[in-house]
Order: sequence, then C-alpha cells, then structure tokens
Amino acid sequence: MTPILTIRGVERRFDGAGGGTLALQSTDLHVAENDFVTILGPSGCGKSTLLRIVAGLDQPTAGEVQLDGQRIAGPGADRGMVFQSYTLFPWLNVLDNVCFGLRERGVPRPQQLEIAHGFIAKVGLTGFEQHYPKQLSGGMQQRTAIARALANGPRILLMDEPFGALDHQTRELMQELLLEIWEAERKTVLFVTHDIDEAVFMASRTVVMSARPGRIKLDRPVDLPHPRHYSMKTTPAFAALKEELTECVRAEVLAAQRAQQPRSPVAQR
Repeated sequence: MTPILTIRGVERRFDGAGGGTLALQSTDLHVAENDFVTILGPSGCGKSTLLRIVAGLDQPTAGEVQLDGQRIAGPGADRGMVFQSYTLFPWLNVLDNVCFGLRERGVPRPQQLEIAHGFIAKVGLTGFEQHYPKQLSGGMQQRTAIARALANGPRILLMDEPFGALDHQTRELMQELLLEIWEAERKTVLFVTHDIDEAVFMASRTVVMSARPGRIKLDRPVDLPHPRHYSMKTTPAFAALKEELTECVRAEVLAAQRAQQPRSPVAQR
C-alpha cells in the first residue's frame, strides 16, 4: 500500500556547546492511509520532535518528510495537531473554536456551522457550544480540540500525548471516544504517548523509539479486532503485546539512564 506519509532519513540536531545535541538520528517511517500509529519511547528520545517536524513546526537537520508525495516545509491545514496542553482560544466559545480553521480558510459561515455542529456532536459536546474554555473540564477541552482538528478536514491527525494531563478514568473514556471517531472517520493518526496500555489499545501499529539519539527500534502491527472495548485490555492477546512492548521500552529507558551516568576516572582511561 502506498504511504500517505513518508519520513525519510530525518535527523534533528540542536545547536549547543560541543557540537550540540543529536535528538534524532536518521529515521525512516511510512504511514499508510487510515493507519493509527502510536509512538512509544523513553523521555527525550525525540518522539515529540519527530511529530513537530511532521507538523511543520520544526525543520529537520537532514532528510525530509512528505505528505501525499509533497515535501512538508511548514504548517498546513492538511495536518491537524492536538497537544497535551489545552490550546483552545480562551476568548472563543466551543463553537467558534471548532470553526476557527474553517473561518481562516474562508469557508462560508453557514457551512462552518454545519461542519462544526457535526463534529461537536461526534465528541459528545452538544449543548456546550456557547461555553468558553474556562467553563470546561480538561476532558471537555480536549474533546473540543479534537473536534477543531477534525473539522478542518486534515489528511492526518497528529497527537502529542493528548490525554497525558487527564485523570485515569477520563483518559480511558477519551481513548474510547477517539477510537470510535477513528473507526467512523478513518482518519490517519500519528499519536505520541508514554502509556503502553494506551499505545496498544489505540493502535493499528505501534512504533518504539530508542534512547536518544532516537531511531525506530521496533515497528509492531497491533492485530486486535475492531470495534475495541475497554474489556479488551484484560485479554491474553492484549497482555502479550503489552509485555513485548514493555520489555522493549524498558531496555531503552535503562540505556538512557546508563548514558546519563558520569563515567568514573578509571573507566575514562
């Protein structure tokens, strides 16, 4: 299957003393249409850096990213981004937050409202259209952010730990909600997370990145059936995948810790 997203030889080095810091070493990744790819790895391995490069918010030091065969050089409406922090415009209500991207593209107001109301309903916020972000819970703010990203009709949805700031129960409900939307909309999703349960439950593929400088260490299909229900997390198939990924991530976390330990004078000789 021809990928819609191609990451080819992407490296990212940040300037600094001693030649700077290599955050990403040469990284290749292909994402097919309708894929839901989750990215795991130790802190500092470059997961968010890679996502920001795909979003066009950062530029690679080497290599390139293509979406539908076109090189990504900056942000664009063909990519919808949802962050961990709540990024709604506080001066706009739910309806106008969801309409924002459509308005910027010059979509007529009646069409904006039709599209926005549809996605507000999909994320379960009908009746809250006139509420402002400060009047919403964290989960409701992220529902609004997801609706806003989807309303713009992106080719791919980029999500950087979108549920990381939520409490456990709300997080699990948001996972189910996003999966329901993905199963209905079949958007392509690239989703960064630290949570292995979340990565397995959400994904059609899970990618594990190595300790810094990050690279793709494992690219694992998740062959669990759809639609997915939270009870799937107690099945043997889920447990087996979780165990494999836990061991893989754990090895990289330990490698990162070893790399941070100062070498003894004897070892340096």
